[in-house]
Amino acid sequence: MAQVKLENVTKQYEDVTAVDDMNLEIKDGEFVTFVGPSGCGKSTTMETIAGLTIPTDGGVYIGNENVTRKPPKDRGISMVFQNIALFPHMDVYDNISFGLRLRKYDQEEIDQRVENAADVVQLEGMMDRMPEEMSGGQRQRVAIARAIVRNPRVFLMDEPLANLDAELRVHMRTQLQRLHRELDTTIIYVTHDQAQAMTMSDRIAVINSGELMQVDPPLTCYNEPNNLFVAGFIGSPSMNFVEGQITNSGFESEYMDLPFDPETQGVEPGQDVTLGIRPEDVYLEPTRNQAGTPSKTYDMVVDVLEPMGDEVFVFLLAERGIETSADEMGAGQLLMSVEPDADVQANQDKQIVIDRDRVHLFDSETEQAITHGLK
Repeated sequence: MAQVKLENVTKQYEDVTAVDDMNLEIKDGEFVTFVGPSGCGKSTTMETIAGLTIPTDGGVYIGNENVTRKPPKDRGISMVFQNIALFPHMDVYDNISFGLRLRKYDQEEIDQRVENAADVVQLEGMMDRMPEEMSGGQRQRVAIARAIVRNPRVFLMDEPLANLDAELRVHMRTQLQRLHRELDTTIIYVTHDQAQAMTMSDRIAVINSGELMQVDPPLTCYNEPNNLFVAGFIGSPSMNFVEGQITNSGFESEYMDLPFDPETQGVEPGQDVTLGIRPEDVYLEPTRNQAGTPSKTYDMVVDVLEPMGDEVFVFLLAERGIETSADEMGAGQLLMSVEPDADVQANQDKQIVIDRDRVHLFDSETEQAITHGLK
């Protein structure tokens, strides 16, 4: 086990900055997930830790050792990739033990390490199987076992579940959590799937355009996002955003106003802000008592319903005739989550409230969070 530290790491490719002056410290034994949209720099960041990419500037430390210029084999790391890449002509035992045999370990130690790794990922009784005889999840577990046998200081996992079907991804998420608990080792995981990030991680590092947006436990990123990007990226469906301005009496926009004392929220009259509210914090008027501190009542029109089984997503319009977009929620639109048996039908007029305790305010210019919850 070892801590991992990035100090002012930058990686540039001609005129493209893939990683921008990143500072990050990952504790010994911690499970940290790099999450962000495609092309945000999360895989490049992992590759600098692995030694597959040399940073343009800055330093990489594993333990107390500066490994910035060291090759991957000398860093004490193991990697599991999206492409499982097992040797098709070797059985499970030979795939797992291949690296140990290259390093000339004695047979007794190889057998012991393979047995221990197979036990951790539950591959007992499969040692003589060929990759073509195994399911996708089983092959992925072989790849993980191949990494385990090296007893690395740090595990690096780059989208290891991306090629699995939805049911198997959920199963493997559980397996990886058990793996972390049993090995008690440092794991750095890369994914664009926030469900994986939220469910498995001690902390998540949200990355956008090569910049580190926030590093915190998953629920902190969800409940107290640092900025508009984190607020919009973390959570499915995304947070509702309403552009407006602060007045002497609170927040005002084209279709919504919310009274409060600006001074108590750290905002000033005339300031442009974005109000954020998650769909689960929007309530039908008859259920207003479920909100911590319900707001005033707003009149809305039900546009579209999306039943999801355990909940229904309700798309609302501030008034009939508002032009909608297939790309994003526009002004006068709001998304609400309700119980499956809620009395809601398309084209109905409905009254809703929002939970003032769950309202977020962001500065429209800097996009940084101002407050989480109205006092």
